Amino acid sequence: MATARVENSELVAGVRFQKIGKLYHFDFSGHPELKQGDYVIVDTRRGRQMGQVMGFTAPDEGRAARRILRPATARDLVLRQHWEAKGDEALETCREAASNLRRMAEVKFVAAQYNYDGSVVTFLFSAEQKIDTSVLQKRLQRKFEARIEMRQIGPRDVAKLLGGFGACGITRCCSTFLTDFSPISIKMAKAQGISLNPSEITGMCGRLRCCLVFEYEQYVEARRQLPRRNKRVGTPHGEGRVLDQLPLRDAVLVEVGEGVRKVVEREDIIPLEEFRKLAEKAHSPCDKHGDGSCECGMPPGQRQADRLPVEREPAPKAEMQDRTEEEKPRRRRSRKPRGRTSGGASQSNRRRGRRRGGRRSNQRTDRPDSNDPD
Repeated sequence: MATARVENSELVAGVRFQKIGKLYHFDFSGHPELKQGDYVIVDTRRGRQMGQVMGFTAPDEGRAARRILRPATARDLVLRQHWEAKGDEALETCREAASNLRRMAEVKFVAAQYNYDGSVVTFLFSAEQKIDTSVLQKRLQRKFEARIEMRQIGPRDVAKLLGGFGACGITRCCSTFLTDFSPISIKMAKAQGISLNPSEITGMCGRLRCCLVFEYEQYVEARRQLPRRNKRVGTPHGEGRVLDQLPLRDAVLVEVGEGVRKVVEREDIIPLEEFRKLAEKAHSPCDKHGDGSCECGMPPGQRQADRLPVEREPAPKAEMQDRTEEEKPRRRRSRKPRGRTSGGASQSNRRRGRRRGGRRSNQRTDRPDSNDPD
């Protein structure tokens, strides 16, 4: 029993507030005796609500779960039935009050929902644009003792509340088992080869049918394994061109000759383009291997790697040093600009010049003249 309690402490309870609705996670550590199918009272953003425990699962990471207040009693269940029966009467009262307002002319009120003890009543309506319901809410507050809430819903939610039969002849999926609506695009109908006629791809709500999502992934996976259109393939009947894909049969429609069409299974299709590319690669020289043995079958000297230009050997270090010395630029002596002087400075410069000149003359006399014979 101790191990069972430890395992239950790591789980959360999935609670559903409507017959076909989303599951919300709640912490049931304060009431470990709860079982699947029990009714509980929880605190939500819309006040206290009664829900049914549908199962136990692992909690979401990084998301705290609210605690269950208490299990529902027999009195709570009777109160719930009592207020659910008054939903139609509250809806008629709301429609009468909205008929006197011009702003509510295009609004359609679908349902009125009480919580289990009748303290809150929520009116569900649909409209093409966003509607301000403050005036209507004030008028209804005078007629009801409960707190009034107005909520606008989409056309899919309206169809889910109303129920009925779909185009297939059975009960609508949204009112049978769908707890959430997935995004649907026209691309899903094209992938399944369905006609784009609005009467065939739209449901009773005026939106794309929810059933287009059910088999979309299977169609995409099946089409990936089949050759695309206008591709040349080999078949037991000869070479032909692919006209269309048949994903449900795992086959393609191939035009073998003029006006001759055959359905070929995927196992019997021969990919001609792949075979031709492999043949060209087998006859072409190898571009990956060197002088060693290679599986391509080409002898040395005929491979692509053998035809590459040979790299030049690096020059010796001595030659590299000589080149660097020759390439060095010659330094020029910097000459100072001569400036004009006056006064004593000029006389001192002249004296220095005389001394230097005398020394230069003595040096010149000591040297032999180039014109004199030896």
